[in-house]
Amino acid sequence: MGPIKQKALINVDLGEGYGNLKCGPDEELIPLIDIANIACGFHSGDPLIMSSTVRACISHSILIGAHPGLPDLQGFGRREMKLSPEELTAMTIYQVGALKGFLDAEGAKLNHVKPHGVLYGMMCRDIEVARAVMRGVPKGVPVFGLAGTKMEEAAKEEGVAFWAEMYGDVKYSPDGMLVIDRVKKPWKNEDVEKHITQQLNTQSVTATDGSTVQLPVKDYPLSLCCHSDSPGCLEIVKTARAVVDKFNKEHRYS
Repeated sequence: MGPIKQKALINVDLGEGYGNLKCGPDEELIPLIDIANIACGFHSGDPLIMSSTVRACISHSILIGAHPGLPDLQGFGRREMKLSPEELTAMTIYQVGALKGFLDAEGAKLNHVKPHGVLYGMMCRDIEVARAVMRGVPKGVPVFGLAGTKMEEAAKEEGVAFWAEMYGDVKYSPDGMLVIDRVKKPWKNEDVEKHITQQLNTQSVTATDGSTVQLPVKDYPLSLCCHSDSPGCLEIVKTARAVVDKFNKEHRYS
């Protein structure tokens, strides 16, 4: 399919500590990224962490989005739960509203909504889950998601703008879905570089079974996601930054 036809940006999930517990090296990651997805309290994050993370991102001119997840602190939002459509919509409104409160206090804009963990995976597979979450997204705010899945389909149905994602530290299954690990596994830097380069240059990825899977990102705005709880996440994001910057420069995407 050839290289993607738009500038690639980097997003990272941030603010995923809780109380005195710290998750990732957010302070070191923020200068390396373009976009932050800030946890909203259900899978992780708390009011003080949300507030400080918002201010840190603003100080580095980082675009800020809400990162709502399932109500599962112990499982970090990576255990599947059965919720009604009404619950899914309400919890999305609740979490996005919480982050927007902190953004409003700082005079900052909500850039997007990106569902977290297993909720993201459920939305990729289940149109009813995807529709319910999309209904909780504020009007005019885009959603980050996996193109070619029920997320994209539901966004179109509900009139929600859509950004396509690729992943720097997540593997893909043969059906093009993400392999969502409960606990992130380490990556070698050379594997991260190869993984990202293939996606950007060919719009495809090597799946866990060795097959090649096409990534139908189309002409959507595009962002590459990395995670702050991956082992060696700082080196992963540094590698991603180098690959993305090289790609954007070669293709003259300013």
